[in-house]
Amino acid sequence: MERESMEYDVVIVGAGPAGLSTACKLKQISEDITVCVVEKGSEVGAHILSGAVIEPRAMNELFPNWKELGAPLNVPVKGDEVHFLTSDTKGSKVPHFGIPKPMHNDGNYIVSLGNVCRWLAEQAEGLGVEIYPGFSAAEVLFHEDGRVKGVATGDMGVSHSGEHKPSYQPGFELHAKYTVFSEGCRGNLGKQLIKHFKLDEGKDPQHYGIGIKELWDIDPAKHQEGMVIHGAGWPLTENGATGGFFLYHTENNQVVAGLITDLNYDNPYLSPFDEFQRLKHHPLFKDTLEGGKRISYGARAVIKGGLHSLPKMTFPGGLLIGCDAGTLNFSKIKGTHTAMKSGMIAAETLAEALKQETPPAEVTAYTTAFENSWVYDELFKSRNFGAAMHKFGTFIGAAFNFIDQNIFNGKLPVNLHDMTPDYACTQPAANFSPISYPKPDGKLSFDKLSSVFLSNTNHEEDQPCHLQLKDPSIPIDVNLPKYAEPAQRYCPAGVYEVVDNADGSKRFQINAQNCVHCKTCDIKDPSQNINWVTPEGTGGPNYPNM
Repeated sequence: MERESMEYDVVIVGAGPAGLSTACKLKQISEDITVCVVEKGSEVGAHILSGAVIEPRAMNELFPNWKELGAPLNVPVKGDEVHFLTSDTKGSKVPHFGIPKPMHNDGNYIVSLGNVCRWLAEQAEGLGVEIYPGFSAAEVLFHEDGRVKGVATGDMGVSHSGEHKPSYQPGFELHAKYTVFSEGCRGNLGKQLIKHFKLDEGKDPQHYGIGIKELWDIDPAKHQEGMVIHGAGWPLTENGATGGFFLYHTENNQVVAGLITDLNYDNPYLSPFDEFQRLKHHPLFKDTLEGGKRISYGARAVIKGGLHSLPKMTFPGGLLIGCDAGTLNFSKIKGTHTAMKSGMIAAETLAEALKQETPPAEVTAYTTAFENSWVYDELFKSRNFGAAMHKFGTFIGAAFNFIDQNIFNGKLPVNLHDMTPDYACTQPAANFSPISYPKPDGKLSFDKLSSVFLSNTNHEEDQPCHLQLKDPSIPIDVNLPKYAEPAQRYCPAGVYEVVDNADGSKRFQINAQNCVHCKTCDIKDPSQNINWVTPEGTGGPNYPNM
């Protein structure tokens, strides 16, 4: 079957905060601009996972009357604490004056980012944007002269062996004057575009963390609506890793608890999932969660590289924006506003380009507009934040960032660079002893499979595996003897297993059905042997209120 095609002025890949802000702003500028958004989740918000505390700056610009329009920013921050944990029972609260300025949350809101995106999608559709959830953008299309022409969605109804099933439907092509890629962290097509156009040439390697989050119903007597708690230290420091945790009291007697583990850790025996399960037994979490009920679970890689890792965001025929480009200001532990603003700037520059009799092949005006915006100013001020933590560790890194942010306002005349990719930080297993994690108690801590169940993850089982091995022999022949095959531990969903065969040999098993689309395997595999590609549309998690 031949693919059908549709023509638009602008096609946007990914219905996250950046992509939807682009769509809304384009239609606000001109209702005549035709805009299409394609989203791989079963619905808008199904794959959105974030803490999340949102700074309303971009929302105020995009929809000044967002309160009247019913935007789900319902819980203003009323309390703001930072803790440093020193052991499984001890820790201390950091004085407010000792907290780096970007981490202050006055005027911010605790939100479900998934619900914010659902609301943004309603606004976009009301403005005339066409949104197609349940369709994975699987291929970048090019004109003969090398410009991006648009994208093609993935075929449906293809069996695991590659044969067409009775339900087979070919993907369709979305052609556009400009295509905007806002897939989120480590987007499948964004990764290809960065390589194809060499957008990261002369840049620091991008850096990542894995964020694991749970939503809990808790005892109303323990609930403090609007309380925001961040922190660092134990348990990650016990195993030489860095990262940070969060505990937010949102509405309806619910809290969100989570841990972000920097993916530059060196110990292949470390399991970010199990570190988080340990964390919940610390009194800081236990006192809040005990007696409550866990109702949702999810995991997602997050961008942490900052300004020095920001790729070139323009190329012939399109733009790379939002988290996909690394525009999040992670030092503020709240980057939604910067992702949204990057999309709004994209819309403004694309609208100007579309007015021209012969629209330019590459909208280089986006770079100028971006560098003149408050997003760039934020990224510049926090350019050293992540590198300081990676280079100096939790204690000295935090001290450096306090001096940089609170005394020099982010303008310390120093530029720190972190040139080692996260996967290359992994050291041989022979340098470490296996970590013995406690068994989950089923009350505060849980196993991976029961957690994945709460993420409502589902995939059509009879389809090509979307977790592709460049060389199928590497997991057993290289990663197992050298690194104790860390995929078994860095994956937060139990996708990867080393299984004993009857003859005593071992095989690498991929349980693709469990995949929550976090992209950690694509990032952390020490042999860079795993390539995450999009499965059939609607596959993956279905997060409610996450």
